[in-house]
Amino acid sequence: MSRITELFKRKNNRVLNVYCTAGFPRLDSTIEVMKALQDNGADLIELGMPYSDPLADGPVIQASSTKALENGMTIARLFEQLAAMRENIQLPVLLMGYMNPVLQYGFEKFCEAAAKAGVDGLILPDLPIYEFETEYGPVMKRYGLDFVFLVTPETSEARVRQVDALSSGFLYAVSSSSTTGKNKDLGEQEAYFARLKQMRLGNPVLVGFGIRDRATFEAASKYANGAIIGTAYIRALEEAENIGTATKKFLSGILGSGEPIAETGKRGPR
Repeated sequence: MSRITELFKRKNNRVLNVYCTAGFPRLDSTIEVMKALQDNGADLIELGMPYSDPLADGPVIQASSTKALENGMTIARLFEQLAAMRENIQLPVLLMGYMNPVLQYGFEKFCEAAAKAGVDGLILPDLPIYEFETEYGPVMKRYGLDFVFLVTPETSEARVRQVDALSSGFLYAVSSSSTTGKNKDLGEQEAYFARLKQMRLGNPVLVGFGIRDRATFEAASKYANGAIIGTAYIRALEEAENIGTATKKFLSGILGSGEPIAETGKRGPR
C-alpha cells in the first residue's frame, strides 16, 4: 500500500495537501520547508519542480519557480536534496511539474531516481492520456509511483471516469478553468463538485486552485476529501524571516482547532 493510499484509508476528510517550490525561497531550503509543513499539520506535500514555461501556474508560483531557477535548482540537484529525505519526512510526497524537463532528464531515469528518493507519486498536467497509457504509465507503475490526473468543471463525465480509472492516489479537481492563485468563489462551482461527489469515483478527490484560507479549505472539504493549497503558502514564504515560524502561522490559520467555519465566517460547531 502506497503512503498516499494509506493516508486516505486513515483519513478521508479535511486532507490538506500543500504545494511548495523546490529551491525556494533558498536553494537549500527544500527539506526545511517540507519539514516545517510536516511539523505543522500538512497531510501531503506537493513539491513543485521549477520550470521556465509552466502551463497551469499563476504569477506567484511562476515567480517562485523563477527564483528557484535563479538559485540554481535543477532536477538533478533536486534528487541530490531528496536523497536523504526519508530520514526526516514521513508524509507522502508528490513531485509536480511539466514533461519538458522530465523528458530532458530522461523519463525512466527520472522515475527511478524519484522512487529511490522515496517519492510517492507524480503530477504532470501536460501528460496526455494516450501517452500515459501507451508509454509513460507503465514506467511509473514499474517504479511504484502513483499518478494523479486533473479534471476541471468542463471535463465530461466520460473523461472524468476515464482518468479516475487511470489515476492512483487521488484525483485533482481543479476548481475553475484558470491558473493557480485566482480568488474565485467556490460556491459558484457547487454543481461541479456535487457532480463529482455523485459519481462515486474510485479515487479520493482533492480540490485545488483558489484554496487560500480556512474558509475556502473548509468549503472544499464539504465537497471533497480535502484540498490543495499552493499560492497562499508561497506568499507566506516570500517575506518569511523564519520558515518554521511562517509555516506554523500559516497552517494554524488554515486548520485552526479543527472546527469548521460557519457561513458567517465565525467558528461553528461540528
